[in-house]
Formats: sequence, structure tokens, C-alpha cells
Amino acid sequence: MRKFSLGILTLALLFILGACSNAEGDSSGKKNVLEELQEKGKVTVGFANEKPYAYEEDGELKGAAVEIAKEVLGNLGIEEVEGQLAEFGNLIPGLNAGKFDLVTAGMAITPDRCENVAFGEPEIQYGEGLIVSTGNPESLNSYQDIADNPDIKVAVMSGATEIDFLQREGVDDSQIVRVPDIPASFSAVESGRAHATTGTEMTIKMALESANADKLEFVESFEQPEIEGVPSYGAAAFRADNDALREAYNEELAKLKEEGKIAELIEPSGFSAEMNLVDNDLTTASICSGENY
Repeated sequence: MRKFSLGILTLALLFILGACSNAEGDSSGKKNVLEELQEKGKVTVGFANEKPYAYEEDGELKGAAVEIAKEVLGNLGIEEVEGQLAEFGNLIPGLNAGKFDLVTAGMAITPDRCENVAFGEPEIQYGEGLIVSTGNPESLNSYQDIADNPDIKVAVMSGATEIDFLQREGVDDSQIVRVPDIPASFSAVESGRAHATTGTEMTIKMALESANADKLEFVESFEQPEIEGVPSYGAAAFRADNDALREAYNEELAKLKEEGKIAELIEPSGFSAEMNLVDNDLTTASICSGENY
């Protein structure tokens, strides 16, 4: 009888250990995504063609967020980084659907997004910018200026944090024209469907320089909104159950921060150590909870 009881106990323990082992896997049932990626030496990252964070040029994946990710992943033994282009608003759904292994797009950490993905630690910080018709005929210098005039329309990339920022500054949803990407937002202003477009400062400023759009200008006098979420903190995003990959990524990212290498990686994309580096003590947990604002 005792031998039978011990046998049952042994089987139970093996079952529990097996269940615990499976808990480390992701939604597809894989035991360890990190080890699989290291074995392949290749990772697929989602990006939204948003210069200077992550974009494709002449078939090559470039940008500040990309350079950070390449350095981190290379240190983990994953040398090949393949990009999967998606509209910004489809990055999180695409990640959770398994279309890519992580998102590398300088995506801002927000409490709402933290409910759907697991962000790595913050990599870069940035503010907002505004583009209007040449001469700024409506004298728009802030989100508040847009809120004060219900006739003003502003084009914003779908899924971008700027939609929430505008609404919290009092801009009515009827004033917001949602578009799939930055070029579409420029077209909306040029065609008269919108009076302005907004996005992260570096994104729209560099996009405008590349577009050579004579009908548009960057508002140098733009007033940053004093609201939660500004400045924004960008980070890589992972599926919630890919703990091994995210934790290993964070460990290597911490080393780069301590060694002062983040500035070297982002400066070629137009960022600066003075404006865009994140305090090493700032954590994703504090941003997700809102306690750092």
C-alpha cells in the first residue's frame, strides 16, 4: 500500500513539474522562445516605418530603436533581425497574433498598452511636434489652440498616443482625422482635409525634411502639453508570456545603459544625449502604473 501511495505521489509531482515547465512557454506552446531564437540566430521584429525610430530604406532596417534592438539581440546571440512592416495601430495586435517576436518601433509605454503587451525597460524619451500649412494661417502653437477652435481638424496616425493627448487637452474626437501613416497625415493637411498634423517631434520633423513639402511647415514655437505621458518613453514590446526573452533583453539593455552606449546608438538617427536619454532609474513598472508623473 505504501509503495502504491509513493508511486501516485511521484506521478503527481512529475505532472506538476511538467505543468510548471509549460507555463514558461508562449501562447503557441513553445517551451522557451529565447532559446529557439538563439538556435535560429534570427528574430522577426514589427515596425511601422516611422523615421527615425524604425524604418526601412533600400531594403535595410534602420532607426534608433532598431540599432538598440540589434545591439541587444546580437549580445544574446541573435545576429539576424528581420523587419515585418505593419501600420502602427496594428503592431500590438500583430505581436499578440504571433506575426513577429517583438515590436521595435520606439513605441511609447502607456498604462493602456501595458494591459496588452509586456514592455521592456525604457530606451529613449521624446516630446511632441506639430506641422501646419506654410505660414501657420490658423496660428496653431499648442494642442490647446486646436481645442479652442472646434472648426480645426488635426490628422493623426491611428493608434498613436497623440490621439489621447489631444483629447485630454480638450480636442473633440470629431476634430481628429485618423490616417494610417505619416505620409497620409501630410496629404490630409496639403489637401485641406486637416489644418494640422501631430506626432512625436523627431518623427514628423524628419519626415517633413524628407518629403520636401513646400506647403507645410514645422511649428518651432509649439508648446509641449503638460499632461501625463509627455515626455513619452519608448521601449521594445513583447508578448505577455515571453518572459525569458523580455528579461534577457532587459539585462543586456541595462548593460548598454551602464556603459553609456545608448547615446552612441541613437545619435546617428538625429537624437541627442541631452534631450533623449532616459534616466537609468526610471522603470517600465513605474510608467505603467503612472506613478512617475
